[in-house]
Amino acid sequence: MDIQRDHTLGESLASALDWWREAGVDGDFADQPRNWLERPEPKAEAEAAPQAEAAKPPAAPQIPPLGGERAGWPDSLEAFADWWRSDPALDTPGTGPRIPPRGAAGAELMVLVPMPEEADREKLLAGPQGELVANMLKAMGIEDDRAYIAAALPRHARHPDWQALAERQLGEVLRHHVALAAPRRLLVLGRKLLPLFAHDPAQDTPIAGQIALEGIGVPVLAAVGPETLLDRAQFRKTLWRAWLDWTDKPA
Repeated sequence: MDIQRDHTLGESLASALDWWREAGVDGDFADQPRNWLERPEPKAEAEAAPQAEAAKPPAAPQIPPLGGERAGWPDSLEAFADWWRSDPALDTPGTGPRIPPRGAAGAELMVLVPMPEEADREKLLAGPQGELVANMLKAMGIEDDRAYIAAALPRHARHPDWQALAERQLGEVLRHHVALAAPRRLLVLGRKLLPLFAHDPAQDTPIAGQIALEGIGVPVLAAVGPETLLDRAQFRKTLWRAWLDWTDKPA
């Protein structure tokens, strides 16, 4: 019995070349000369650039700063109220209408809260928080027409991103607001508002105390927000003692 042996690759190639030689083909010819030692040139940078750009993820959309360019901000407290209520560049996420501040410039005390109450429609702090502030002002001996009530946000929001708002220059808008209001004193109710003024909360007392805010040239007393004051009588007592120390009034 004949046993056929498998040929190696080299034997197969040699056999194929012998077949072509016997057929009279012993060379490869072309009309144009070719450099067989030539190395392929690298792709031009100009050709590679579009591919690199296509591989990059799309840039995040730029979020415009609150209030737009500072050159367009109002220069009077009356104009500020209209701007606060209607300018599209100043709007923030939330529910309900935008509520303007109330009061006149040069007030004995400016009270700044985080935002309008959820049920506010025409008047800022028209609910329980407003009643609390009114009672505080009465105990402090400050008439309604000598107080200026303002909010850091134009409309109510359930969970504001204060860090994102600070990055969109909300702190600058608030400093401009305080400058236009020009109060004798400023009471900030809400410690989450302090970083908007580039203040380190670690420098503040845990509940209430006198502080210095960047860009604010009036005395400042800061405390917890109105919702917390409503819920905790102890915080109200602490704020009252801080107020008496701040104004040098007897307990």
